[in-house]
Amino acid sequence: MPAALTSALPDTPTAPTAGPHGLRSRWTALAVLSTAMLMTVLDGSIVTVAMPAIQNDLGFSPAGLSWVVNAYLIAFGSLLLLAGRLGDLMGRKKMFLAGTAVFTGASVLAGFAGSSAVLIAARFLQGVGSAMASAVSLGILITLFTEARQRARAIAVFSFTGAAGASLGQVLGGALTEALDWHWIFFINLPIGLAALLLALPALPAGRGPGLGAGADVLGALLITGGLMLGIYTVVKVEQYGWTSARTLGLGALSLALLAGFTLRQAKARTPLVPLRIFRSRTVTGANLVQMMLVAALFSFQILVALYLQKVQGYGAAATGLAMLPAALLIGAVSLGVSARLNARFGERNVLVAGLGLLVAALGLLTRLPVHADYVTDLLPVMLLVSGIGLALPALTTLGMSGADEADAGLASGLFNTTQQIGMALGVAVLSTLAASRTESLAGSGSSPAEALTGGYHLAFGIGAALLLTGIVLAVTLLRAGGASRR
Repeated sequence: MPAALTSALPDTPTAPTAGPHGLRSRWTALAVLSTAMLMTVLDGSIVTVAMPAIQNDLGFSPAGLSWVVNAYLIAFGSLLLLAGRLGDLMGRKKMFLAGTAVFTGASVLAGFAGSSAVLIAARFLQGVGSAMASAVSLGILITLFTEARQRARAIAVFSFTGAAGASLGQVLGGALTEALDWHWIFFINLPIGLAALLLALPALPAGRGPGLGAGADVLGALLITGGLMLGIYTVVKVEQYGWTSARTLGLGALSLALLAGFTLRQAKARTPLVPLRIFRSRTVTGANLVQMMLVAALFSFQILVALYLQKVQGYGAAATGLAMLPAALLIGAVSLGVSARLNARFGERNVLVAGLGLLVAALGLLTRLPVHADYVTDLLPVMLLVSGIGLALPALTTLGMSGADEADAGLASGLFNTTQQIGMALGVAVLSTLAASRTESLAGSGSSPAEALTGGYHLAFGIGAALLLTGIVLAVTLLRAGGASRR
């Protein structure tokens, strides 16, 4: 791990070491971290499939229903950086355990929700718990696996969990919603969460940090949390108010002012929450920018394809999940089977660019989807090309974590997850807004509902492909071909 980014803390956290944690124990720890990741990713994708059932049962308005997703997204995205730094200071294992416990408890509350207000509150708490656990997971992983080949394999497993879990969640969500009811999409987190907690206690190494007194930048924490929360809230409400409304512009300006104040604070603070030196690494900066483009574009596949299948092709929830299952299986096969070897042989940047290229081709095919599609000829090729996620994500994760030393591992993990959530929020706001506007325009000009919806999705898929092309340009210009070993 590069040592150029030395910690500004008076004492660096005691990093988890292999010590008594042999190879088997480290892989057990990876299984725990991946299980927690699977739980949070499954929760996000399961909810999207069950949204119509939730709306009918709890009486959500169309605008209010979006808060089932937005409440989680705002809490998760705004708290990741703070949770990552607190994990460095207080101990990453403690933060992971606390976050998993909060998420599991909030899932039970969501399952028992009998009103829209209770469900939205529970989703916000899920976001808090998910931020706490996710912010330190990668930091724990990279300090456990210090040998390059083992780390590459571990990151491949971790990335597969996130990528394939999203598609598997749609299958599971559809099955649970149709066989039982939507409450069970949250109750399923209880056994998974309890298992993760019980296994984490002995499996995760008990690293200790220097304590809050060594770097508790309270003002910085308030500025970054407030700025991100307000910014994500503004973006996810763009579809309702529009980009040029006084409300959007005003809240956006206030969010930018808070973030600017945070940046000034970090430049002057004795113990900054986010040491700005981390952005001196072209690898870290470039990987986070590429991830924003990738995640924003993938929204058009993971969500809009599901909507196309249900609203245009008439698929049910379970059938939609099964239709997208080949993508999940291929992503898993590529992530676990070949990505680590390809990264070692060709370098992470080259593998990343190849994966992004496959995804550009997939979205390009989606821009030509007909109203009456044949699954084998029109959709299955897309599912095959989406296997590029299995190449891109492990390489990108390695690059995103490669420029920080052990003392900043939690920070780098929190930063990487934060840019992921910002990219998701932008994808939701930009692509869904443009798709809806295009659909309304086509419907107004006499197109049938199915034709108008398809035309709107075509535009979103095209924008997603453009975002991925931008990601390729950023990868080529900012990232070096030598992979994670170079800065």
